[in-house]
Amino acid sequence: MPLTLCTDLSPADWLVASTLPWERLVTFGPAGFKAYARLRFLPDPAYEGQSETDTYTEGGPSEAARLRTLLDLLAAHTTTPDDCYCCLWDGWGELYGRHTPLPDLVISTDEPPEGVRPAGWAPAPTLPARPDEPKLVVPNRAYYLFHGRLSEAGDWGAANPWLSSGPVHMPEPAFVWPADHAWCVVKDVDPHWAGIGAEGLVIDQLVADPRLDVVRARPDEEQPAYR
Repeated sequence: MPLTLCTDLSPADWLVASTLPWERLVTFGPAGFKAYARLRFLPDPAYEGQSETDTYTEGGPSEAARLRTLLDLLAAHTTTPDDCYCCLWDGWGELYGRHTPLPDLVISTDEPPEGVRPAGWAPAPTLPARPDEPKLVVPNRAYYLFHGRLSEAGDWGAANPWLSSGPVHMPEPAFVWPADHAWCVVKDVDPHWAGIGAEGLVIDQLVADPRLDVVRARPDEEQPAYR
């Protein structure tokens, strides 16, 4: 089952009411957790001014797969794994079944004639959301709020208007948290990592897990960044 779009945004009040600097909020989530960490999708830059294009990584799991592994591990550290919330950033193009540029895809609802589809062509996904749906808004970001089981995180219920064309890539969640607020995972569009807030012992377990590249972090400090 896919996640369900929320019209009641009150479960996200702890984000909207935050007085943290916006860059801190959208990369590590709310204050109050005992410990924080970063799940790295790329190694941290080796020198100042390094570009992501200068970083070569051969194979390995995708960002979505690494997030899935992280969330599967965190499922054991909440009393509400079937009662979770996910945010989808509204900046991923138009997400409503029109011409929609998403990462690594050229998307259109106008099906090209057979035999002349451009490389990377795929039909636009249609979300169960419209531009006028309620969105939670923080400085410089706005999100749709979805609810469901933690195992469904990232399944936005997007429909493919041309089913014969196969699945269409959809963005990963920008925020994921359980209803008991035991932890929060945050993936903003810019950093090469996702932020995690949780209990100290949970962070210790994540750092020690060989399937993930998790390092401890202090959200009040400047984080490594590619330029």
